[in-house]
Amino acid sequence: MLLREGLPGLFRRFGHRTVAAVGDAAALVAAVAEHEPDLVVTDVRMPPGFSDEGLRAALELRAARPRLPVLVLSQYVERDSAAELLSSHGGAGVGYLLKDRLGDVEEFAEAVARVAAGSTAVDPEVVRRLLLRRRDPVNALSPREREVLALMAEGRSNAAIARALLVSDAAVAKHIRAILAKLDLPPDEDDHRRVRAVLAYLRSDLRE
Repeated sequence: MLLREGLPGLFRRFGHRTVAAVGDAAALVAAVAEHEPDLVVTDVRMPPGFSDEGLRAALELRAARPRLPVLVLSQYVERDSAAELLSSHGGAGVGYLLKDRLGDVEEFAEAVARVAAGSTAVDPEVVRRLLLRRRDPVNALSPREREVLALMAEGRSNAAIARALLVSDAAVAKHIRAILAKLDLPPDEDDHRRVRAVLAYLRSDLRE
């Protein structure tokens, strides 16, 4: 609410006009349809659920209007949200900034202008987290493979993993082979690949 009330005044200071200030994602989509603005600024989280309603609305708007510039504000670095937004329609005319960076008014105004002009504005911390994600081989694992690896980290045997996931022992063995291949852990007499895979998982979890 504070941002919704404060941003229009800030925009006026830099010569921009706010055509609508709304409180939920449905109203945001409706306002864009009515006013066809040059730029949308939204929070990732909006009522009623305060999860990712604002981001979903932004992606919906970008799908319908690929050239619509969108600047998303977030309290925290949500890597999946940032990656999805920045990959939408080539990443042109999008921005993802953390709210605690908004104290520098001039810098924020420059970011708004860049996004409105079709460029990008991404918080440095978001960039850092996305680069960490890209370098982490654990991110190449499928959801099921991550489940298997998580159970391996708990010290469970293949049979115990199979019981927990309601799959066959052969299926678990297949998943483990895929995990070891994706983590680039070839057979090595001096290393226990299963332990190394678990260590890779734990390091990845700590980064998040």
